[in-house]
Order: sequence, then structure tokens, then C-alpha cells
Amino acid sequence: MGKLQSKINFHTAKYRADGSVGQAGPSGASQQHSPAHTGSVTSVAVLKPDLCVSGGRDKSVAVSSWRSGAALRRFTGHQREVTKVTLDSSRVFSASRDKTVMMWELHRTSGPSQHFPGHDLVVTGLAVSPDASKLCTGSRDNTVCKWDTETGECLGRAAISRNLVTHLCWVPGEPYVIQTSEDKTTRVWDSRELQVAHTFPAKQHIQTCCDVSQDGRYCLSCSSGSAGHGAEATLWDLRQTRGRVCEYKGHFQTTTSCVFLPRGPALAPSIATSSSDSTVKVWDQNTAACLATLCLEGSGPLASLAACDSSTLLCASANSGIHVLRVGGGPEPALREVAVF
Repeated sequence: MGKLQSKINFHTAKYRADGSVGQAGPSGASQQHSPAHTGSVTSVAVLKPDLCVSGGRDKSVAVSSWRSGAALRRFTGHQREVTKVTLDSSRVFSASRDKTVMMWELHRTSGPSQHFPGHDLVVTGLAVSPDASKLCTGSRDNTVCKWDTETGECLGRAAISRNLVTHLCWVPGEPYVIQTSEDKTTRVWDSRELQVAHTFPAKQHIQTCCDVSQDGRYCLSCSSGSAGHGAEATLWDLRQTRGRVCEYKGHFQTTTSCVFLPRGPALAPSIATSSSDSTVKVWDQNTAACLATLCLEGSGPLASLAACDSSTLLCASANSGIHVLRVGGGPEPALREVAVF
């Protein structure tokens, strides 16, 4: 695959009438669409079946069709870079370096419907409960907060020394929230009382991101690193919490994001990771074998991954927007880029 075009050369492609990404062009080049953001994309999340939400250094939140690359809506209101985005079925939540979180209605463009101020430093963790009634936020100010999404009321605040939060994710169907930290640990919070229910054994490096499997049994965390040291992803069993289950090693710089891939027909469970070394890797969850590696040349550090379905990944990058990646097998490459926007 050739080098990606720079942002200055991005152009709007004529995508298929059915709105699907489809195959890459006859030359093997990916489809180039108008970029969702000006500058770095910091976070991306998927809304089924074909929408995604992203945040960027341009202080905006964008709603796009990942199948066509079409921009559908843009939310502006943050005073500084958007650091994390998450969503429920009808609302988008965005965290920012301006120390606030905002809630946006997907079908409104008149500004945020709710504000969540209260952190003293950049907000770096964001997770909404399965019933969408509660929001958990985390910050570099060492605190985790719980909020009522309807009223904006802060329902609890917990501080732990040196707990510089890097990411939050909610366990499906449970009152538990997973949190990674710069203190090299992964914590499980009971959101009901906002207390730590479990702390996994500390790793050797900063834990940068986390994800939870759809069945709620496993969680992933990933590590900072450089020159091939550290930069691994770690699988933890939320039922048997004595130690790690598996490690996935192969990135040369910090692993910035990790996600469980939805399981497709006749496919073994797998995970994906992205890194500051500009690569995305797909791994066999059980054996830790690296199934595929894709280097996104010219993209700069990769910031965030989101799984659309068992065969499609979105990857947010510092230099070249949001990449649509196809996970496949057989005669086709196991991991390839099909579009960027």
C-alpha cells in the first residue's frame, strides 16, 4: 500500500451509491474523503450500524458515516482540544483539555444539552452506563467522578493519590467501571458507591487505555513503551482476578488503544491494538499470536481504535484523519486500509 496523501491533498471521493466502503480502488489505493477534522483526531467511537463520532485537536466533535466518509453533524463548544468521546443511542459525550465534559443530542445542533464541570485538570476518561443514566469521568487531577446525565448533578467524587486517569470503560450489564492510570495499574470501580472493588497487579509501564469484552468477562489494558520495551497489551479475567491471562507483545512504541473485535462466524476471538509506532495489529485473543500488522505510513502516532463489526476497524491518527481498516482472510490481505476521512 502506498503512502497516505497529506491532509492538504485530501479530496472528496465519489463513493458507491449504496453508501458502502466496499473494496479499495483498482490500484489498491484507499478511498480518500474530506477529513472529519482539521488536525489530529484524538478519539473515535462507533454508533451502530454505520455512524461514528470523533473528537479532535480542532476542539470539535464530528458525527460521520464511516461507510461513506460523509460528515453529518459537527458540535462545537469546547475551548480546548477534545480528548475523549463516547455515546449512547441518542447522545454524544465529549471530554476536553478545558477540564469539562459536554453532552450533545445527536439530532440537535443548537449546542450542548448538558455540561459536567468539576475537574481541575484535563479530562482523560469517559464512560456512560449501560442504561445511559450515569456518566463516569476521570482526570489527571487524580479523581473519578460520577454524574447524573439528565440533571448534570455530580453524584460522587473519589480521589486517589497519583491516580492520573488515562481511560475509562463501563462493563456491559454491570455497575462496574474499568480504569487505567499513569500509576501503572488497572482498577475496577463499583460505580454504586464509587469505590475501588479491585486493583490488578501493577505493570512496569503506564497503562494507557482499556476495553471490556461484550460478555463482560475480560478486560484489556495496554502499556506505554519505547524501543520495543513495554508497549504490550494485557488480558485480564474479571472473574478470576489473581493475575493476567495473556500478553500481546510486538509494538515498538507506546500502545495507545486496545479493543475486542466482535466475533464473526467461524472466527476465533481476537483483539486489535494501535500504537505510536503507526501500526495496527490484530491478535488471536487466546494464543497471543499476531495475525496481522498494518503500518499506516505518514499517519504519525495512532490515538484511538473503534470496532464497527467483526471485519471493520476505525483508527484515529495524528496526521491523516480516521482510517477505515478491513480485517479479512483468504486471498485478501489480513488487514488493509480501504478508506480515510
